[in-house]
Amino acid sequence: MNRGEQYIEPDNSYYKPSRDPGEGTLKLVVVMTALFVLLTGILAVVYFNKNSVQETLVTGQTVIESYIGPDGEIVYTEVYPNETGFISVASPTPSPIPPMTDYQNPILYPESASVNTYTDDPVVSECDPASRGIAEQVTVAGVIAEDGYSRETPIWFTDPVYYGEAKGIFTYRGNNFRNCASFGYTELINGDLTQVWEYYEIGTMLASTMNFEWSGLRWTGQPLCIKWSDGMRSVMDMYDSAKQQMGLVEVIVAALDGKIYFFNLQTGEPTRDPIDVGSSIKGTPALDPRGYPLLYVGQTDNNGDNTTFGFYIYSLIDGSRLYSYDGSSDGAYRSNWNAFDSSPIIDGATDTLIWPCENGMIYTFDLNTNYTPESSTISIAPVCTAYKYIFSDNTGNRMGVESSIACYGNYGYFVDNTMNLCCLDLNTLQMVWTKVLGDDSDVTPVIDEEDGIPYVYIGTEVDNQGGTGQYSGAAYIYKINGLTGETVWQSSEPCYTYNGETSETDQSGGCFGNPIIGKYNISNLVIFSFSMTNGLASGNKLVAYDKDLGTVVWEYNMNCYTYSSPVDFYDEKGNAYIVICDSLGQIHLIDAAANSALTNEERRITVLQAVKHAGTPEESTTGICFEASPIVYEGMMIVGSTSGSVFGIAIS
Repeated sequence: MNRGEQYIEPDNSYYKPSRDPGEGTLKLVVVMTALFVLLTGILAVVYFNKNSVQETLVTGQTVIESYIGPDGEIVYTEVYPNETGFISVASPTPSPIPPMTDYQNPILYPESASVNTYTDDPVVSECDPASRGIAEQVTVAGVIAEDGYSRETPIWFTDPVYYGEAKGIFTYRGNNFRNCASFGYTELINGDLTQVWEYYEIGTMLASTMNFEWSGLRWTGQPLCIKWSDGMRSVMDMYDSAKQQMGLVEVIVAALDGKIYFFNLQTGEPTRDPIDVGSSIKGTPALDPRGYPLLYVGQTDNNGDNTTFGFYIYSLIDGSRLYSYDGSSDGAYRSNWNAFDSSPIIDGATDTLIWPCENGMIYTFDLNTNYTPESSTISIAPVCTAYKYIFSDNTGNRMGVESSIACYGNYGYFVDNTMNLCCLDLNTLQMVWTKVLGDDSDVTPVIDEEDGIPYVYIGTEVDNQGGTGQYSGAAYIYKINGLTGETVWQSSEPCYTYNGETSETDQSGGCFGNPIIGKYNISNLVIFSFSMTNGLASGNKLVAYDKDLGTVVWEYNMNCYTYSSPVDFYDEKGNAYIVICDSLGQIHLIDAAANSALTNEERRITVLQAVKHAGTPEESTTGICFEASPIVYEGMMIVGSTSGSVFGIAIS
């Protein structure tokens, strides 16, 4: 039956014209008149319900009709024959979209991910962990789980629009999909970037190797921010000026001088005394997404005066340290380095902290949080569950994870230091699949769901493709099926690198900034940043790829290299823009539109040169290097530099 034909149940009661022409004609007229009246009535009902039939599709024994509803939406109904031969109509009511809360990020609203990790598709054979001789072990509170492990309260991460329960950016790249480092809309009117404030009193700290000093903020070094409620601010150990400012958004920056700093988003004024951690912090800390006054901070070096080499949890009510963890005695394959450069994820529903470590362990903690807003008290009693693994073709002293973990349902995705992209079941702590990438990577996997399937985007450095010295290699990028490990497409860009005699003298090119998952008007794009495309310490390229095909849609070339991640932001019409900071203190504002015809100059809206110590005798534009990644909150961009300055930049 062709499209547009009406289905009629075949039986013995259909109309048979008489052999008498007169009688047949009379009966035909009667029947046609009745049908006309019936159809007129149906059309009248349709008209007065402000619906119009758009299309009829016959599928087997079912007719599917589509209508335009009263609000312009498409409404589908199923029309099918019942047992008596009459036509029945079923009109399913679509699930209404829940209204956006006052704290959800409008860039991510409404939810688009159904989140489903169940599939009949098998793991790709070369991604099967068993084929590489994986050895796995789980310990709970220090005791080995001999008979396997199953989490008592299962973890299930949903669409990232639900990750936070307050206004803010809570972790590296914002949420469990790691797909958004901006919050709220930013209207671009003049296409200007203006340096509004600078804080330049961040100091230095001697590295544990004793041959250099850590300074300022470096990779990934992303700030966090949160809009505290008036009641919460009133009980926090803040300055009076911060307590009294209605609608204050507080920025939190962890630095390599071992301190955590707090600022007013709009003015840059300190909102409270810094917290002295006592050891250098290079990665991005995390706020509790439930809006609880908890801050999770990992150290990057075993320097300073701490006896712990690991991570810390602080109360943001009074700045006190509630907990610290040192993984030295956990039996890690890499037992001498417990840095936490990755940024953790918190599952608020199960009160669980998830945090990979550079010793090669994946840690989860049942926090046992007890928070009483009425009495302004908070306590935790963490219980550690630790997972370690190794493949037969890896060596223990090279294990470790610097990338942050991205979470989808019960799956966690991360990259380790032995070039493995891993998918871990967070409820059984068993490896689902693993894929060997073309080179080392510290980039955090980014998740994007399409047609009910999670896809993981990842890029690599140029690190292991040549010997000592300078050479050019390929920075690989991938789109990978998050359920099976299958490579959907792969591409690469040539980048330069330098492998020194020691790791301290390395200068690697390739992918260091995290990719952008396009939204709104660029939802068909994924955008990667490639460092050192023109030569050693020279050149950077943003490349926008078609998500489906992996083909290049547009490129933007920069003279200076950068390790800082590009950040996408949007106006209310869905127009997309990107800010990216480079190694000479410049901030590029570009048009991210999916328009391949734009030249480099046309795509560039403006470039701002940051100025340190502005308005003082020490004012200078030299010595400013951005390695850390920025955030954008409703038209304000915050970014830190290696020179020790944190900048507030207005986008207008």
